[in-house]
Amino acid sequence: MAQEYSFDIVSKVDLTEVKNALDQAEREIANRFDFRNSKTSFALEDNTIRIISDDEFHLNMVLDILRSKLAKRNVSLKALQYGKIEPAAHGTVRQVVTLRQGIPTEEAKALVKQIKASGIKAQAQLQGDQVRVSSKEKDALQAVQRLVRSMENLPYDVEFINYR
Repeated sequence: MAQEYSFDIVSKVDLTEVKNALDQAEREIANRFDFRNSKTSFALEDNTIRIISDDEFHLNMVLDILRSKLAKRNVSLKALQYGKIEPAAHGTVRQVVTLRQGIPTEEAKALVKQIKASGIKAQAQLQGDQVRVSSKEKDALQAVQRLVRSMENLPYDVEFINYR
């Protein structure tokens, strides 16, 4: 019987790297002159980052700092989903940034459909918030990886794991 090879396509964020990026961003904000006497703070809770700052201008600067620190730690910026800016206590503003984990079901179905339509001899199927791709040929799996990497319009970052 021929051996079947497979891998999983996932979209996940390393929360340890996010925490490290938040710590670096907090240190930079503490040292910057334009944030002296500012009420800027971060809070990481589950898969959300709550940012509080003095006004929208400072909040946008904080977001730029945070994005640069996340990018340096190889956390995909596609995983960030920004909430609306809301007024908070004592004249401050607040914004919640959600870290998207997993591939949404509708987008995973579209990904499976594109893999099947490509004509590559590989089977793709949904497994929760990830896609399992299997084939009898390793070359077919590599072709699927090239196909997925070439899709530039994906609203999420992809990783390939569980090679078997």
